[in-house]
Amino acid sequence: MITMSHSATVGADVHAAPKAKARNLSLDRARTFLTLVVLLHHAVIPYTYFGHTDPTSWIGFDIVVLATDSFFMAMFFFLSGLFTWPGIARKAPSVFLRDRLLRLGLPFAIAALTVIPLAYYAIALRQNPELTFAAFWWKTVTVGPWPSGPVWFVWVLLAFDLTASLLYRVSVHLVDPINRVSLRGFERPVVFWLILVVITTIVYVPALLYFGGNRWFEFGPFSVQASRILLYFAYFFIGVSVGAANFDHGILGADGQLPKSRWPWVVATLIPYCLMWGMIYIKREILGNPDIQPHWYQAIYGTLFVLFSAAILLAILAFFLHSKAPGPNLLDRMQADAYGMFLVHYPIALWLQYALFDYEWPAIMKAAIGFVLTVLLSWGVTAALRKIPGASHVL
Repeated sequence: MITMSHSATVGADVHAAPKAKARNLSLDRARTFLTLVVLLHHAVIPYTYFGHTDPTSWIGFDIVVLATDSFFMAMFFFLSGLFTWPGIARKAPSVFLRDRLLRLGLPFAIAALTVIPLAYYAIALRQNPELTFAAFWWKTVTVGPWPSGPVWFVWVLLAFDLTASLLYRVSVHLVDPINRVSLRGFERPVVFWLILVVITTIVYVPALLYFGGNRWFEFGPFSVQASRILLYFAYFFIGVSVGAANFDHGILGADGQLPKSRWPWVVATLIPYCLMWGMIYIKREILGNPDIQPHWYQAIYGTLFVLFSAAILLAILAFFLHSKAPGPNLLDRMQADAYGMFLVHYPIALWLQYALFDYEWPAIMKAAIGFVLTVLLSWGVTAALRKIPGASHVL
């Protein structure tokens, strides 16, 4: 329970003039860690049951991919929203729009025209070794399909940021209810978790039942998974609300209960995760692995999905908030380049998989080589790109 003195203190400055926030070491590390999770996800997915595009596979990678796919993009949106509200408040609408277009719109346009076609060319060559890149690129941008790969996140985040800017102009108080829940979460994280679960269940499960899990909205390089778009916006807006005011006195306060209760959150993560595997067993062994699952199955699986996503979000953040290591560690050194690594890693990962395809090596060896080289090469490419004058303002 929050004491009266604490409540009075935090309630007094909810709408105080925003100040520029100093970098939060714990959140920076969590964001960089999440970038490495994305690289790991794309390094191992060819060697799984889910995305079996290589002759070898290993069940351990299925365990990894089920977990990562069930939370990492939602967590990215949550972290991206944390400092959005104060940022909007400090800038004129035109300045905020210009900054977001520079930081998100320009990288997306460049990546959609270069990085992503280069990545998918590796897959096309497997089917047609005589295909030239020029011919593949022209067909991609004129006829399609024009997949966006992982950079779909960038244009969706831009859309969310612009939506948040409009909502701020409607009323600065829109974030107040969830911000108050965040304040309660300082001492009772489970309250915040419950609200997160309720909101995300409401926006995700009906969408999953209506669209199914495989449908994507697509228009040229602009694509997003139909059943998850509202889920992602919910995570983003909840992040916006948490970061709107009184950050250090909310759910992510370093002195709050969340970092002190990190191990129970691990248990809360493992329970729905194991039950998700139980549902996958039912789908494959009892239902015959149908392309379209019954609604009862999707409703149960979707509920477990949001329970897991919310729990692992808090579990990961709890461990990073608890860590007092001053650094600089590997994550600190990588932090400035993490966004660029996210943007450029995909063709590196796919071309490494293309190069390793014909080797009769164990899946673990291929994935390990692919992951390590993807990290090193994408880090090196980003560091080199950031030396171009003005590039550091974008990457």
